Amino acid sequence: MLIFRIAPRGTFPFHWGRVKIVILDAYTANPGDLDWAGFAALGQLQTHDRTPADLVAKRAADAEIVLTNKTVLSAESIGRLAKLRYIGVLATGYNVVDLAAAGARGVPVTNIPAYSTPAVAQMVFAHVLHLTQHVASHAENVRSGDWASCPDFCFWNQPLTELSGRTFGIIGLGRIGREVAGIARAFGMRVIAHNHRPPRDLPDGIEMVGLDELFAESDVLSLHCPLTDANHHLVNAGRLSQMKPSALLINTARGPLVDTAALAKALHNGEIAGAGLDVMETEPPPADHPLYAASNCHITPHIGWATQAARRRLIDIAVENVKAFLDGHPRNVVNADQLV
Repeated sequence: MLIFRIAPRGTFPFHWGRVKIVILDAYTANPGDLDWAGFAALGQLQTHDRTPADLVAKRAADAEIVLTNKTVLSAESIGRLAKLRYIGVLATGYNVVDLAAAGARGVPVTNIPAYSTPAVAQMVFAHVLHLTQHVASHAENVRSGDWASCPDFCFWNQPLTELSGRTFGIIGLGRIGREVAGIARAFGMRVIAHNHRPPRDLPDGIEMVGLDELFAESDVLSLHCPLTDANHHLVNAGRLSQMKPSALLINTARGPLVDTAALAKALHNGEIAGAGLDVMETEPPPADHPLYAASNCHITPHIGWATQAARRRLIDIAVENVKAFLDGHPRNVVNADQLV
């Protein structure tokens, strides 16, 4: 791995406190319920709620430090930013930045690892419990008078599924996958998992299995792997046909891990019982998306990461990343092997 050093604060090519910092798309991380005080204390801060592609170069023209969430920093954009010294991604994924182009300029790119683990794990089980208990549907039935007119002391109009004793399958045993495994075990579930390489330390109560066994045995299958060329459409027609008709699919990782058309068909044909999705192949999805009409498919708008506590952690880590860079000891650098 390439080892690189940046000049310490006293010899840095621009003055501490006078650094120009531009946030290109501040709204999603902070729609107004948090603050950017940490960045403001480091330099001259300018924020934009959103930045279209044709305004990136103009808005970041004088910035040494540029922060982005989903605004793309292409090779062309990076090449037009003469003063650029640092790019911070306000997310864990960093595919919005051309890492090679940044590295060729000697510009480190950093990300925010692990900030959303509790929030995403919570979203997983929000979907699981929604699909097994149908809380929203039953609450609406009560509101509409169905319980009041029932001759019995209780009623239910959809099957209620107990998690204890069922099998919870996980693809991707990183921080979030392990957190989810712990919650599943607390529900009394058997946990099986598959990872692209064997984990160094396997938590108690998790069985490592092959993909065929994972798809065939899981009552709930939850995705927690990064998106790569190798696992694009990992969940496809063939894999869905291996699953139990009673199984549930949960995706809070990356939309393109799942073949949309294949999932819509599987749900329509009853090949699996339901799906809970917080991510989609295209975001936001089009108004005529095939999964909108799919049976027992519930979609949330990519909010698993977005609790206030998680967004506060994200901003705090991003500030510490910039501080570390200004001190000459950058951390969470994702293009270290491409820096020249």
